[in-house]
Amino acid sequence: MSDTQYTQDHEWVRTEGDLHVIGITDYAQAQLGDVVYVDLPGVGRSFASGESIGEIESTKSVGELLAPAAGEVVEVNDEVAGDPTLVNSAPEADGWLVKVRFTEQPALLDEAAYRELTA
Repeated sequence: MSDTQYTQDHEWVRTEGDLHVIGITDYAQAQLGDVVYVDLPGVGRSFASGESIGEIESTKSVGELLAPAAGEVVEVNDEVAGDPTLVNSAPEADGWLVKVRFTEQPALLDEAAYRELTA
C-alpha cells in the first residue's frame, strides 16, 4: 500500500515524519505537456489552504501548485528549479516540488479514490 495521498487538484502528498512532500501527479504532468519552467515559493513562506504556492509552465499552459492545507514551506527542490524536465521524467519521485509543514489537516484522497477521479 502506498503512503502517497492525492488532492483533487492532481497533486500528490507524501508524509515524511512531520513534513509533507508535494508534487504534481503523472496525470497532471501528462495534461500539461513538456514542462519548461517551475516557479517555487521561498523557504519560510506561510500559506493558506487553497492558495497558489507555485507555478508550473509547460509548452501548452501554466498550472498552479495549490496548497492542500495551511502551512509553511520548509524546503524547495532546487534541482527542479534548475531542470524543470524532472517534473516530466519523474513527477512522483525526483520531480517533487516542495516540502511543507502543515498547520491544519489536509483533506486528501487515497490512491483508489484518485484513480476514480482520473478515470
